[in-house]
Amino acid sequence: MSGMKSFPVVELPRIPKRDFSIMQFGAVGDGRSDNTEAIASAIAACDEAGGGRVVIPAGLWLTGPIVLRSRIELHAESGALVTFSRDFEQYPLTLSQFEGQPAVRCRAPIDGENLEDIAITGPGVFDGSGDAWRPVKRMKMTALQWKQRIASGGVVAENAEGEVWWPTAQAMHGEAEISRLRQAGSLDPAKYSAVRDYLRPALVSLRGCRRLLLDGPTFQNSPGWCLHPWGSEHVTVRHATVRNPWYSQNGDGLDIDSCRFVTVDSCSFDVGDDAICMKSGKNEAGRKLAMPCEYVTVTNCKVYHGHGGFVIGSEMSGGVNHIHVSDCEFMGTDIGLRFKSARGRGGIVENIRIENIRMKDIGLEAISFHLFYQGVEGSEGFDDTEHPVDEGTPVFRKITMRNIYCSGASVGLLVNGLAEMPLSDCLLENAVVQSGRGVICRFAAGLKLRNIRLQVTEGPLASFHECKDVEMVDWQGETTDASVHSPIRVTGSSSANIKLVPLP
Repeated sequence: MSGMKSFPVVELPRIPKRDFSIMQFGAVGDGRSDNTEAIASAIAACDEAGGGRVVIPAGLWLTGPIVLRSRIELHAESGALVTFSRDFEQYPLTLSQFEGQPAVRCRAPIDGENLEDIAITGPGVFDGSGDAWRPVKRMKMTALQWKQRIASGGVVAENAEGEVWWPTAQAMHGEAEISRLRQAGSLDPAKYSAVRDYLRPALVSLRGCRRLLLDGPTFQNSPGWCLHPWGSEHVTVRHATVRNPWYSQNGDGLDIDSCRFVTVDSCSFDVGDDAICMKSGKNEAGRKLAMPCEYVTVTNCKVYHGHGGFVIGSEMSGGVNHIHVSDCEFMGTDIGLRFKSARGRGGIVENIRIENIRMKDIGLEAISFHLFYQGVEGSEGFDDTEHPVDEGTPVFRKITMRNIYCSGASVGLLVNGLAEMPLSDCLLENAVVQSGRGVICRFAAGLKLRNIRLQVTEGPLASFHECKDVEMVDWQGETTDASVHSPIRVTGSSSANIKLVPLP
């Protein structure tokens, strides 16, 4: 599409070919011995030699956080299961990034900052022991699971959604104190010590790095997000498996955050929140930092569960552009292709190309543009009120989707644009969708729907509200809702230039 550029070649790490086994430094793979110092010593020796590969052989390896250094490849061999400690005291508080803003967090189980030429490779498994950290809602567990969780310790609190289990009272009460510290502008880790248990880290947090490779391992059971490269360049994630329980709070799979020159290839995700997500900062902090997420290629990935298969937002205030997604399958996700933001974010999302996507059994929308996102699921929150356009107005435009197939969804395509800034210049071409409802479009301009096949069970095939310059050309469909008298519904005082041309 117009505006798309040839993407730069993503550079791979340059790491010397020399090996250091953690067993040479006293590591014991019995699942009981603490190997934190042994792994740190192996990394230090490798670093002093000029870099190389730190090898974790088959075994059950218990450890605290692993802090990477430049020119280091952490390689987990087949049969290696690295389990991170459930002792929160082993994770010192540090200045990091979370949900699009600078934040104090516990050190990530795998952590690195301002590094070059780093890799995590091999067929082994890294387990973040996230079940020790995460709160759990009773409604997301069976009676037996809830009973077992209560018996494990922790405390239970009530909220608007019912009972919630927390690992400690400190974690349960942490949100209010952290809100107070943030409002005071404090990013001093020492002031957060009383609420350490609340500050769940990502499993892998790599910030400000260059030439980063994740190739082969399984990453699972993260305390917060699973994989979080932030502010980094030349990032490659391939042949990785990312797993979190479906109920895991903030259990994102991969958050590409303010990064550029990225390849994600042949990975699988089964997670508790968004699976593959593009981010670039939140609100004023993200706009001021002005580090867009750009030149990202995602291909040949599978998502088995998640709030969204491929996602942009909701933290996108620094902008997201030049993204190419192709040849992916989403099975049982809440939403397939998900775009989300809200007033106050600002930022521009543009030059997005998505093609050859296959979806099955999608809980909500196959494709969703929701610019009233407030941290909850569902599609119907929107309003007709036109607000002034300012730096906090998010912009979504120049988005192309081709060869999209979905068997089973609540809604085929949802657009909830802003009255003052409609979704603009969006093309959906060559799509076959079976869903409860078809196309629901509010506040869009220059929307083109070409060669669309719709099969719906409720309402009209498509409805347009306050849209203009819309084309729905070469479409065909049927609705089994006997109460529907017209396949297309157009409402709103400004709806104009709606071109509807079905197949003969």
